[in-house]
Amino acid sequence: MSYITVGKENSNSIKLYYKEWGSGQPIIFSHGWPLNADAWEDQMLFLSSHGYRCIAHDRRGHGRSSQPWNGNDMDSYADDLAAFVKKLGIKKAIHVGHSTGGGEIARYIGRHGTKRVAKVVLIGSVTPLMLKTAANPGGLPIKVFDEIRANVLADRSQFFKDLTAPFYGANRKNAKVSQGLRDSFWLQGMQAGLNGVFDCIKAFSETNFTKDLEKFDVPTLILHGDDDQIVPIGASALLSSKIIKGSTLKIYPGAPHGMCSTLKEKVNEDLLAFIKA
Repeated sequence: MSYITVGKENSNSIKLYYKEWGSGQPIIFSHGWPLNADAWEDQMLFLSSHGYRCIAHDRRGHGRSSQPWNGNDMDSYADDLAAFVKKLGIKKAIHVGHSTGGGEIARYIGRHGTKRVAKVVLIGSVTPLMLKTAANPGGLPIKVFDEIRANVLADRSQFFKDLTAPFYGANRKNAKVSQGLRDSFWLQGMQAGLNGVFDCIKAFSETNFTKDLEKFDVPTLILHGDDDQIVPIGASALLSSKIIKGSTLKIYPGAPHGMCSTLKEKVNEDLLAFIKA
């Protein structure tokens, strides 16, 4: 197992677990909540076989990485990513983020720029802001996230099992979502620390990434399902595509939030085409 230590070399340092497959131009994957690097294996196997160096890390508080009490917020996630990239000596990276991972990449660019970034892909991303506010009327009301917090505290194991239905669209008519895929989500979620899982809800729902997106100056592809029940497209991809100059928006009709798994062949081909372009 591979780890990199980020932050100060003391009691506050964070060890990030990561997996690295293949060689060539680096592609760095940032996962969604409450998952970890394993969520990207379908994309990593495909792109590694096409001549790319695929790297995915477990965010702090998730998976096999450190589970600190403090720092479970977007600024810290972004700074971890910046330190991770620097320690690996990565340049001209293609960053791919799903859901919360899209927010992580946005804040990373907002705080650290694009000097090491070649391209960006946002998939089902939480950007620019999930929470409903006076300035963001299309967002979700705070009670939605309060209910998620309550369910995580009450019985996160069962909540994660239930969440797989809307996440993968298993609650839609004629859906074909295997129990194995749903079990994989549960397993990854249960590997995360409870505190990290809880704090991250605020991070992904209440962080405003508008100013971060305005700093994007590299080719950006935005992929989103129009039946995303977790991050509704109206207040996310449709807005992000207008904020990021020159970005390309591709909408997947009927696709759920977890389309990297349910529509992996389509997603993989679109990723490859964008990366090679």
